[in-house]
Amino acid sequence: MEKMVKYGWYALIVAMAGDILVSFVLPCFYKGYSSMNMSISALGNPQSPVRIPFNIWMLIEGILFLAAVPALYRRYHPVSGGLTYTMIIFVAIFAIGACIFTCFFSVNESKEMVTTASKIHGVGSVIGFMLFLFVPVLLAILSFKNKESGIGIISILCFVLALTFFVLFVMSDKPEFSNTIISKEGLWERLNLIFMYVPLLVVSVRQIIGE
Repeated sequence: MEKMVKYGWYALIVAMAGDILVSFVLPCFYKGYSSMNMSISALGNPQSPVRIPFNIWMLIEGILFLAAVPALYRRYHPVSGGLTYTMIIFVAIFAIGACIFTCFFSVNESKEMVTTASKIHGVGSVIGFMLFLFVPVLLAILSFKNKESGIGIISILCFVLALTFFVLFVMSDKPEFSNTIISKEGLWERLNLIFMYVPLLVVSVRQIIGE
């Protein structure tokens, strides 16, 4: 159990840092792909030249998030069992719905092409993202209850920013915002991910270095 907890923090860091890194590196090998205008999931579409490494990574990322569950449980269960279980469930659903499902159910390069796989992907991603969005809030409450006001404040600020970028990400698909800065779907998605991840990244690093 101790090793699972120890390596869980490393798994969490690799999952989050790797997700951001992959979303910026793989587009370099995909001619015609725009990190500003296209979703991260589009990297795994059937016509993508980087679909294999992207889909393999999404499977690994999901497993890494699940591997971090024991660490989160051990760290926060003594503070509040209910909040900890809720946070773990949100993380697990994100790992499965937004990561592992992405590996097996790809979107198409064009959103006009709707398949069963893209529908499953869409449902899994939406649910996963919406739940993970509130992980910083749960982390903030747990941190304040544990008298860790610094992490609590960081988590609240990151939640506000993540929510803002998530709303922009949702709005980017609306026809009325086409050809405006709001249509930058890829940009908003990446910024949303970064600020969802920052609080957990801070906690993970502090746990590894022993605060």
